[in-house]
Amino acid sequence: MSEKDLFVGALNDVYGEFLGGKQKRLISAYYDEDLSLAEISELEGITRQAVLDSIKRTSEKLYLFEEKCGYCKKFLAMKELSDKLEDKSETAVKLKEIIDNL
Repeated sequence: MSEKDLFVGALNDVYGEFLGGKQKRLISAYYDEDLSLAEISELEGITRQAVLDSIKRTSEKLYLFEEKCGYCKKFLAMKELSDKLEDKSETAVKLKEIIDNL
């Protein structure tokens, strides 16, 4: 695997509950805990190639979820807008709180 596609980590945050336990564990270890394929392989008791194949398949599945639903890109856009909110009105403050706690 060349460069890590960090967007997969964000996709996992949004759609991870739709994954099987092992899929979620491997993706989280690789993207959230920043473990190498070899480290994950050792922890899981499977080959490095099996880890790589699973991460690739799971990443494709996460991208498919995003293609169908689009929630992650919408969330990231809302988060970016929330960070730019300078209005201190009660509505703006509540909106920022809601978005920041998603």
